[in-house]
Order: sequence, then C-alpha cells, then structure tokens
Amino acid sequence: MFPKAGVDAVKGLIPGVNFMEWCKIIGHKPSYALWLLFPIVNIFIFAGIAVDLVRSFGKLDFKDSALAVIYAPLAFFNIARNPQDKYIGKTLELEAEYTKNILDAKAQGDEYKLKLLVEKNPYKKSGLREWTESIVFAVFAAAFIRMFLIEAYVIPTPSMEGSLNVGDFLFVSKAHYGIRPPMTVAMIPLLHNQIPIINTESYLKKPSLPYKRLPAFEKIEAGKHIVFNWPVGDSVYITSQRSYFVSQIKRQPEYTMSDPELQNKVNNNDFKVRPIDKKDHYIKRCVAGPGDSLRIIDRQIYLNGKPAINPKHLQFLYEIKMPPNVGINTKKLDDWGIDFGDNAMGGKDLFTMGYGVLFLDSDQVAKIKSMDPGVQIAPIPQRSEPEKLFPFDTIIGKRWSVDNYGPIWIPKAGATTQLTVSNLPFYSRIIEVYENNRLEVKGSDIYINGQKASSYTFKQDYYWAMGDNRHNSEDSRAWGYVPHDHIVGKPLFIWFSTKEGNIRNGINWDRIFRSASKE
Repeated sequence: MFPKAGVDAVKGLIPGVNFMEWCKIIGHKPSYALWLLFPIVNIFIFAGIAVDLVRSFGKLDFKDSALAVIYAPLAFFNIARNPQDKYIGKTLELEAEYTKNILDAKAQGDEYKLKLLVEKNPYKKSGLREWTESIVFAVFAAAFIRMFLIEAYVIPTPSMEGSLNVGDFLFVSKAHYGIRPPMTVAMIPLLHNQIPIINTESYLKKPSLPYKRLPAFEKIEAGKHIVFNWPVGDSVYITSQRSYFVSQIKRQPEYTMSDPELQNKVNNNDFKVRPIDKKDHYIKRCVAGPGDSLRIIDRQIYLNGKPAINPKHLQFLYEIKMPPNVGINTKKLDDWGIDFGDNAMGGKDLFTMGYGVLFLDSDQVAKIKSMDPGVQIAPIPQRSEPEKLFPFDTIIGKRWSVDNYGPIWIPKAGATTQLTVSNLPFYSRIIEVYENNRLEVKGSDIYINGQKASSYTFKQDYYWAMGDNRHNSEDSRAWGYVPHDHIVGKPLFIWFSTKEGNIRNGINWDRIFRSASKE
C-alpha cells in the first residue's frame, strides 16, 4: 500500500516509522501516531486511522470501513493486491476541502452549486449508516470501558451484609489493582459469561491471549474490598439458584437435595469449564495478603499473631428468644437494617412465637437487647466441618470450623515452602491448577512435572478473602486462596441500591453514592 501512496515500502517495515508515514498518508501530522502509545485510547485511534487509510484509496462504502475496523490487515491486503485501487489523496484534507466548498456555496447563496455538491458528496452518509455507526461505536466504547476501566456490578447475596447489601449496584475500578487485558477475546460484548434466557456461554474459549497485567495504582492490602473471579469456578454446575464447583458436590452431595436442577446436571455430568476471566465474579473483603499467616480463634481473625481490625458491621448468627409480653415492631427492625434477608430460618417472618435465628452485627444485637430486659440473645456456635472447609483434609481440619480456623499461611510470589504429603493439601491446587504444573504423588514422594520435589517456589501472590457476614458467606474458608491473576478490581461507590434486592420494595436513598470500600 505504501508504494501506491508514494512512500518507500521499507518504511512500512520499521516500527514507529510505519505509523508516522501512515498518519501522513491520511492527512494527520506524524506526531498523531504518539496516541498509539496510550493504552485503551490506542484501540480507538487505530480503528480511526485504519478507516481513514482505506478511505484515502477511495474505499468510502460502509462495508469497507467495517472491514478496516474488524480486520484491518485483510482490508489493506485487498487494496495492495488490486491494481485498480489507486491512492486518491489524504482523505482528511479531501473531506475538509469538500466541506469547505459546500460552506462557501451556502455562504454565496449559490443554490445550484450547493445542490450539486450535496447530491454528489462522496462523504455523505445515509441515515441508516449514521445510526449503525453510532450504535456500533456506543457498544464498542462501552465494551472497552467495561473491559479495561470501570464495570458495574450488583450484590446478589448477603455474604457482605453490613457493608455491602443485597441490591447494591457498584462501580468497580479495574485500574486500581492493575488493568488486566482480556484473555478471552471472542465474546458477545457487554456480557460476562452467559447469554440470558437461553443460558448458554457467551464466549469462545479460543482464540485466547496469555495473562498480562498493567502496573497497579495501589496495593491490595488486608481490610480492602476486592472483586475477583471465583477461583474454583473453572468447572461448575450452573442452576437457576446458583453455581456449584464440581468437587464441592463430590464432597457435599446433600446440595442435590435442596436444588432439584443440580441432581439432573450431576447425573448427566453437565458442567461448564471456564477460563479465568470468564469465571463468576465475587466480591469479598481481603483479610490477609501474600506472606501473611492467618488464624481465626473464637470468631476473631489473627494476622501474624495479632488481632486484625474488624469491620464496623461484622455479622454473625444469633439465636433470639423474646419474652411473651414483648411486641415485635417490624418497622423498628427495618429501621435497624434487619429484614427477611437476615432470617436464617427462611421466610419473611423474622420471629415465630417469639423465637428467631438472625444474622446480626453488634449494633443490632444491642438494639434488640434494649427492647426488653428479658430478651435472650446469644451467638450460635459453628461446628467443625473439615469436609466443607479448605483444604478439605480431615486430619488437618479435624477441629476447624468457620469460627476456629487455621493456622494457614498465604503464599507469596518467589517464596519457597517445603512440601510433604502432610501439607500438600494446602498447595496442590496452586501447583496443579493455578500455576499449571503436573503434580503426582507416589507413596510418600511428590513429583512436579516428572521431577521429585521436596519444595515449591510460588509464581504469583495469593490472597485470603472473607465475607463480612461471617456465618453466611461462602469464601476462602470454603475454597481457599485467591490468585493474583484472578483479581478484577476495586469497588468504588454504590450508584444505586434497592431494598432487599427488589425495586418493588423501594430504594435505599441513603446508600446511593456511598463509598463501597470504607464501610
């Protein structure tokens, strides 16, 4: 193409020079090419100069512009090999000159010349094309903003109740913790992993790109909210109720009793296998970072031997017994932030015959106690469940519960740990799944990629994430570490909020535009 425009072909092979010459061919200054160095902006700049390049060769139809945006190399190849395609000049200057002629004719009152110029205007776009280009650009822009900068999320479950409630709509920054360019590139714009109604995957697994991340604006630290891809969401059964990771059902088949769809999917081995960036999104509080040692004793988190600072509205499960003579004012309970979503027994009646089991924070507990001196309220102890808790080892987790858990060490990039058959349950998924090694155990010996190993050096950082509703959150205690390559972004603020997740219940006006990370 360059020789057709009077430019030496060799200049098309020199990085940087080729884009500067390209800009000169279409009518821009060579310095315009510097915009291609700016991430995200460069995508729009490239699309624009690609369209202008084919237009400089007389390709003014919509189909030519569309091809230049969708797959520029093919559009350029077609022009280069077709002897009939000639360079007609710098399209930006030609269009500007034609527009000037129209304005001059209008200013001079030359109706005939004006009519002739308008009718023969090669740059005129039909109404359909104008609308199509506007819609395509809007979708294109929204998709890239969503991919790289900011995405909207809604809180669907009560696992973060107290700080982030069901029905809160959030804006999440993908730049604060480092922009992660998409790995899955063939997908339907503005959809994450499923097409609504037909409930099928909204992407193709191939082609795909390797994981990359741009520099972060700030570090992820203990106490901060994070949005991430569900680490165990690579192989999942999906029902209308929720998603279940496959190994979860093998250990806890009782889930099939409460979800009829699940039993059918298990019987048919009907599960989805998803790449990292198409796993479900979760939002939790990062309670421990790389290199930290975590332990939970009587519901209190200890980091590196010291008590962690607790969120203000940390919630636990309480049993409540009301005296017979105490009337229960549901309006008052609602004002205190207690609704049917806090009812562990299900249903909209918070109390039955004066008895209730609710998820509450310390302020709510104090307010319920103030209703009457005879109110009995106590936390419900959580039993040991090693088969449900990471690392799913009945020896390691023999006495572990969600209230008394650990100790557990959070792996750090570059750190080396000794490996034994006894501690392997902590790290087997990291080694095999998150860091793509072949892991084998032969007797008391461990082999990684065919080599006998007594230690392992971690390739990336890991985090520990937990919900603020500690007795009603499926989090790292249930599935383990969050790898750094699964981190999506930082919640910024709540831009809308519905009561109990339903607009028919009303709007939480006091939550709109509230920070999502300082609760």
